[in-house]
Order: sequence, then structure tokens, then C-alpha cells
Amino acid sequence: MTHERIPVLNVGSNPRRVPESLRIKQVEEQVSALRTSVICAFNQLLDLKDLNTGVHSTRLAEWGMRVGQELGLDEAELENLEVAALLHDIGKVGVPDSILKKPGKLDHEEYALMKKHPEYGWAVLRMLPGFGRAALDILHHHESFDGKGYPAGLKDTEIPIVSRIVTVIDAFDAMVSSRPYRTGLPHEEAVRRLIQCSGTQFDPVVVQCFLSFAQAEMETVFAAAGTSVSSAL
Repeated sequence: MTHERIPVLNVGSNPRRVPESLRIKQVEEQVSALRTSVICAFNQLLDLKDLNTGVHSTRLAEWGMRVGQELGLDEAELENLEVAALLHDIGKVGVPDSILKKPGKLDHEEYALMKKHPEYGWAVLRMLPGFGRAALDILHHHESFDGKGYPAGLKDTEIPIVSRIVTVIDAFDAMVSSRPYRTGLPHEEAVRRLIQCSGTQFDPVVVQCFLSFAQAEMETVFAAAGTSVSSAL
């Protein structure tokens, strides 16, 4: 009798429980789908602006999630990390192509404008509900561990952990990736530069974590970056 009576009473006393829970689940699914659509739309915009930028961002998201999981980030931080890695360059839509694709060294004014792209990205994403934290992470992805980065000159743990992760993987991918105006660096040289700048430009813990799997997967990394290991070494 007990086993028959309990479910009947639970359902009868709360007739709206199931429909309400389903409604909440549907809303949550819709919010999640909208969030995903926004991320995909912005990433598509990056592809339209510069194909290499979009592919580069996707690659960073994959690497970033690996590092974040290894470092024990919680679920909310991992979600923000994925967004920040995918959309860290979204502010470059506000930078002229003549600067983005310039084959030579940028002059002082051009470099000053290029350095604005984290702020442009923050200004766009912070307007979207649910993207405020990721917007801050994007704002600070060019800070340096020693406090000599931009835009705020944050240092050490003042820099959000997500930003510190994006900084490392962004720099590594930029070094090994080939562009129309330059060939990507050899893997060994890119690793050497990461280690050399560990503790100054980069968080040493993040560098160590990233290299622990990047070195073991050199073939995959170079294939994704458009450079063969044999030609680079």
C-alpha cells in the first residue's frame, strides 16, 4: 500500500509540478541555444573578416578547454573560457583591414589602434546578457604576467585565469601559424619563446600545462596551424 500511495499523493498534491519543471527546462534550453547561436554568429563574423582569425579562434577554444580542465576550472569558468577563446579577437572587426593585413611592421599610430581591439570586444559583448564575465576575460587577454601588458596593466593573479590561458595559447598559435606574408615559426622556437617569457609575459603555470600536451601532439598542432613539422624543423 505504501508504494502505491506515495506517488499518487505526490502527483495529486502538486498537479503543476511536472508542467512547470518542463517549462523551466524548455526556457533553459532556449537560453542555451540562443547563447550558442550568438557565439556561432560572432565566430562567423570573424570568418568573414579574416578566415585565419576564425579558424585560429576555434583552435584556441579546443586548446583552452584542455588547459582549463587540467587546471581544475569550474563549469562556469570553462564556459567563459570557451567564449573568450572563440571570441577574443571579435574587437578586430573595428580595426581597418589595412592594419590587420599589413605585411610590414605597424607604425606607432597603427599599433595604438590595434591595441584597442580587446576594448572593442569588451564593449560589444558586455551588452549581451550572460556574456559579462567573458567580456572581461576578453578585455584582459593582452595583459602580461609582469604587469606590462594592456589595457589595464594588471599583473599576476590580478589577471583573470581565463585571460591568462587565452594569452598563452593565443601567442603560441600566432607564432606557429603561417600567414601570406610570413612562415610560421618552428615548433621548437615557439616553445623556447613561451618558456623564455614565462613569468614575464605569461603565467608559468599555464605555460607548463599547455606545453605538457602541445609538445606531445606536435604533428596535430602544426597540421592545424598550416605548417608541416618537417618543413618547420
